[in-house]
Amino acid sequence: MPEKPSFVAPISPPRLLDQVRARIRFKHYSMRTEQAYGDWIKRFVRHFGKRHPREMGVEEVQSFLSHLAVEGRVAASTQNQAKSALLFLYKEVLGVELPWLDKIEAAKTSRRLPVVLTHGEVAAVLSSMEGTAGLVARLLYGTGMRIMEGLRLRVKDVDFGRGEILVRDGKGAKDRVTMLPVALESELREHLVRVRELHRRDLAAGHGEVYLPYALDRKYPSAGREWGWQYVFPSAGLSVDPRSGAVRRHHMMDQSVQRAIRQAVRNTGIDKPATPHTLRHSFAAHLLKSSYDIRTVQELLGHSDVSTTMIYTHVLNRGGRGWQVRWIDWPPRDRLRRYSAGTRKSRPMPSPSS
Repeated sequence: MPEKPSFVAPISPPRLLDQVRARIRFKHYSMRTEQAYGDWIKRFVRHFGKRHPREMGVEEVQSFLSHLAVEGRVAASTQNQAKSALLFLYKEVLGVELPWLDKIEAAKTSRRLPVVLTHGEVAAVLSSMEGTAGLVARLLYGTGMRIMEGLRLRVKDVDFGRGEILVRDGKGAKDRVTMLPVALESELREHLVRVRELHRRDLAAGHGEVYLPYALDRKYPSAGREWGWQYVFPSAGLSVDPRSGAVRRHHMMDQSVQRAIRQAVRNTGIDKPATPHTLRHSFAAHLLKSSYDIRTVQELLGHSDVSTTMIYTHVLNRGGRGWQVRWIDWPPRDRLRRYSAGTRKSRPMPSPSS
């Protein structure tokens, strides 16, 4: 007697957010981008009564972005991030190739000068900070690293012999080399001694593994427990990896450093809105003030275009070649000429007293 065919439940398609996460990980976007895009897509769907994005189009996208700008009063950069998330949803996840996708205008962002602390203000803030957060802050100022570049620093990327730090996978997935301040070598060595003892205790307890990028844990199964791959600034406790579920010791959270710097700024009585990124701005401005070549500063900061580094010359009230701007000698009267309208004949610039 033939057997009755067993019932096979239909396979339901993956949820929309699961598709978004899968596509983001396929393109090797960061964890923070995954979280930000997921949050914006959820807000977009909820704003229109949980309608599926396939049922919506350019009117809904523009209406949502207008809602953020008018009622939400968000910054232009926030509005553009929401736009990028929605364009990623339609182009990369849903595969919608419609001409209206490229017609959505981006919000115009303002070009603002960064906040820069003076040498005295930096010294006051850093001297009032203690512990690991204080060391992180001093390292950010002494190297020009972004806060996440400093917290993701691995032991193997600190070269005491050459006095260098190799910044891996920085902004734009680029590597670069920056200086290791001589004044921090002793403090950093003592810190690494304590970190190594913590790693030894983790290994004895059956842990001691850190996250490895790009599936290196499959290629080198034991590399995650090696000393060189450990974070220079590990977290105080173990945590669960949100993607793999593995229990590991992650790096120190950036919120703890931000809180410590804000408290130090308040304690020193500085009125400027200083953050960890302010230390990076101050690093660049102080190098330029000390007559460092702007191309060198560009490489240390990891800017792809020197025009981005040029903004610090405006902070210092200097011109494009690093000249101090004073009304009495700028522009140089012996080099600059003014052309009268309708003629090519030049005449000297008038003196400041004329």
